[in-house]
Amino acid sequence: MKRPTPPIEWAEDHIRIIDQTLLPTEVKVIEIRSADQAVDAIQRLAIRGAPALGAFGSLALVVALDEIEPESLPQAVARLQECRTLIGDARPTAVNLRWAVDRVIDEATKNVSDLVSLRSALIREAQAVAAEDEAACNEIGRLGHELLRDATVIGTHCNAGRLATAGTGTALAPMYAKARAGEPLHVLASETRPLLQGARLTAWELDDAGIDVTVVPDGAMSSTVLSGQIDAYIVGADRIAANGDAANKIGTVGHALAAREAGIPFYVAAPTSTIDFELASGEQIEIEQRDADEVHEIQGSRLTPKGVGALNPAFDVTPNHLITAIITEAGVLRAPFKDSIAEALGQVGGI
Repeated sequence: MKRPTPPIEWAEDHIRIIDQTLLPTEVKVIEIRSADQAVDAIQRLAIRGAPALGAFGSLALVVALDEIEPESLPQAVARLQECRTLIGDARPTAVNLRWAVDRVIDEATKNVSDLVSLRSALIREAQAVAAEDEAACNEIGRLGHELLRDATVIGTHCNAGRLATAGTGTALAPMYAKARAGEPLHVLASETRPLLQGARLTAWELDDAGIDVTVVPDGAMSSTVLSGQIDAYIVGADRIAANGDAANKIGTVGHALAAREAGIPFYVAAPTSTIDFELASGEQIEIEQRDADEVHEIQGSRLTPKGVGALNPAFDVTPNHLITAIITEAGVLRAPFKDSIAEALGQVGGI
């Protein structure tokens, strides 16, 4: 495997990220130096992927604090409380963003007596969030590799790799593990309309790492699965309910249905921080509705007739009975998911 390009970096007083909206035609690193820039990057998907949003949002708190140059500790704490909503709620479906923002603020404001120690505590806790996600990705990769050891052709939807996390990814982590082990591997990545995260991002990062990848049109993936060309399917998640229902990029449900019909395993890979145990089922997951222009246009070119409408839900929810297992850093979780999820969260102190 080739040495990958880092998607997120902290540079003492600002954040550097790959602008994912420009991939794969341009690999451009942009600097984030204000809260508004951070929110804009989140909302226009320059940075995306639930775990990556958590890591980025954590560091964005430091940028937001530096921006106002607070003169007192109460002023600084008030700014951070404001950022719970400003940054933490910049995208509603991915639970990791608000989880990480709340965690970093709560931990950093404990027993601090001055501005210097507060800023240091923010950076330390933000880096801990990223380090834990990297470790979770490694364990998900190890466990997923064991499950997929006999699979040669693997399907995936959207992007759940190193561009979407602080590590090697969730759904793509087992693929990186297989590649490092020298095992035969061919990834089929669905294009993922309307923003083409599979065609642009998954294909780019796997190719960048020297992994064999083929892009498949969304409409062709189900028949590809049903024709026996895929050994297993694995996707990420942006929020998982207590019963195992999993929200992922729109279109995931169709892949899960095809996998069930074909008799191949359908895995969801996500850190335990993506599990929202307060939600009993996927029916309670808020689905982000994005701008209709994302459907009407591709890179500024109009596709649809003027005056027609467009629906643009960013995610759908795959029912738990279509999921073979959920791969987390706390283990491989299987049905009944409410029990296995509760046990896993108990192990990591999530409940």
